[in-house]
Amino acid sequence: MSTTGAATPPRVSVAGCPIDPLTFAETLARIERLISAGTPTQHCVVNAHKAVLMERDLRLREIVSGCALVNADGQSIVWAARILGQPLPERVTGIDLFQALLQLAADRGYGVYFLGAKPAVVEKVVARARREHARLRICGWRHGYWTDDEVGDLIAAVRTSNADLLFLGIPSPRKEYWLAEHLQALGVPFCMGVGGSFDVYAGEVKRAPRWMQRTGLEWVFRFAQEPGRMWRRYLLGNLSFLLLVLRYRLRPRGRRGEQPARRDNMGDDRA
Repeated sequence: MSTTGAATPPRVSVAGCPIDPLTFAETLARIERLISAGTPTQHCVVNAHKAVLMERDLRLREIVSGCALVNADGQSIVWAARILGQPLPERVTGIDLFQALLQLAADRGYGVYFLGAKPAVVEKVVARARREHARLRICGWRHGYWTDDEVGDLIAAVRTSNADLLFLGIPSPRKEYWLAEHLQALGVPFCMGVGGSFDVYAGEVKRAPRWMQRTGLEWVFRFAQEPGRMWRRYLLGNLSFLLLVLRYRLRPRGRRGEQPARRDNMGDDRA
């Protein structure tokens, strides 16, 4: 039983993906508990693309299942959960959570570390964060291009920064692998892979209008921006996700909610 707050609701399994059925507000409260506990933890969001990757990559599925907190990033995951009889209260998008955590960190005095993206992009992220959150304690930042020989120094820099939150802006599944491998050495209570959120926050990539976000059409907006690079992910990927959901939908009802075993990094409210 947890000694740091109310117990978290049991996870649900959406097409084989473990998801914490939390609202946005409940997610923030859960993150505060994780930071207070002080044990290094990994956060992950799941969308249709990652669900397909997890179906094919058992190591990635193990990593996501072992994360202390997993949110439904895509509206497609919320819809799939409903279809499969494993309803979720709402989506908790990575970019929205990232921005909310900057405000939370400024309010609570948490230290943050920005790691990832191109040098100019991460510098824009830091500059905007400073403009919008005067009290934010920025413990450090670094771009996302490093060699194997630099990993040791990079981890040492993050560890000695005394950051409470680490935001890692590199692509999936690389960010999941990297955090899982170095989580304990980094020593940061809450590590979040934010993917392309740095690009959005820095103004390098436009986000879809609110109505497209609400109706699950954000991917259409993203695809229109970079069709040459995104066609495989969104067109073939979305079809693969639909087939994945259909396969789970056709399972006997009792098996639709099967979920991988959880290894909670916090060790407070799940076996």
